[in-house]
Amino acid sequence: MNTMRVGLIGYGFSGETFHAPLLQALTEYEIVKVMSRNPQKVAQTLGAVQVVETIEDVLKDETIELVIITTPNTLHYEMAKQSLLAGKHVVIEKPMVIDPEEAEELIQLANEQQLMLSVYQNRRWDNDFLTIKRLIAEDTLGKVNTYEAHFDRFRPHVQDRWREQAGKGAGILYDLGSHLIDQALHLFGKPQFVLADVVAQRDGAKTDDYFHIIMGYGKLRVILHCGSIVAGQGPRFTLHGSKGSFIKYGIDGQEDALKAGKIPTADDWGEDNPECYGTLILHEDEQEVVTKVKTLPGSYTSYYKQVFEHIRYGQPCPVRAEEGLQTIQMIHAALKSSAEKQAVFMDK
Repeated sequence: MNTMRVGLIGYGFSGETFHAPLLQALTEYEIVKVMSRNPQKVAQTLGAVQVVETIEDVLKDETIELVIITTPNTLHYEMAKQSLLAGKHVVIEKPMVIDPEEAEELIQLANEQQLMLSVYQNRRWDNDFLTIKRLIAEDTLGKVNTYEAHFDRFRPHVQDRWREQAGKGAGILYDLGSHLIDQALHLFGKPQFVLADVVAQRDGAKTDDYFHIIMGYGKLRVILHCGSIVAGQGPRFTLHGSKGSFIKYGIDGQEDALKAGKIPTADDWGEDNPECYGTLILHEDEQEVVTKVKTLPGSYTSYYKQVFEHIRYGQPCPVRAEEGLQTIQMIHAALKSSAEKQAVFMDK
């Protein structure tokens, strides 16, 4: 196997937690350079990897094939453009960019350069979402009429970090909203309309920390919700269909495991707590049948395995740049809907 040499741009929370451990665990990759202002931090977790100060120091290395961008959102577009022009395949941490026009330009450039451009949407490989995806694919619930997903937290105090400061690309809609929107688009495609409420609820908040989005697909309603002052949390996913319902509490534990330094290739990686298995309620022969559904294992490493297979062997890209564009278009539609207090209809 021809190992792929990687340049990692940024080593904040995302780079250290969601990217480096996965790359280290996979024999397909070798991290050779990291752009960071904190070489001591990089050395503690990655050892003798070369640390550089600028993206140019990474891009001039002709042996690096893949560049992974984990910097703040406002830097994604320019850094991805530089990387593509330097002949590198590119993975961008979600959200892809700030504006749809930036995404469209990058997609065109990647096509012209015949390079991969992908968005890191790891929550497609959460154990709960994989389970729901299978239930829908197997028609277990029949025709789904309601899909509701929550990403709630209890963080009542505003923190001093860029995601919570005023400015383009900040706020919870660009952050956690990117995950929920991508999951919904992955399952159901582009909606007919979007109706959204996006606000700042916390004292001293400088950007949005709450959203409630309704995506309309004929009779199907997709409801995406996120709050920052939610101490008592309800179900993470609730689905209703013509055959029954599925209700799932708890959140995939891969993020906590990565933060704890666990190895993402362990035999029990991505397993759910049995107490959190979802409840399936079906109606058969006018009888209600209630069962627990074992959660499928989560697997964030699957994203990078598929990236390797795509670049080396032409297999499907795990998250196409065009899908990243659709997520940004949805975010803009939600912001427009909230500002105008009316539904925004999406062009097909």
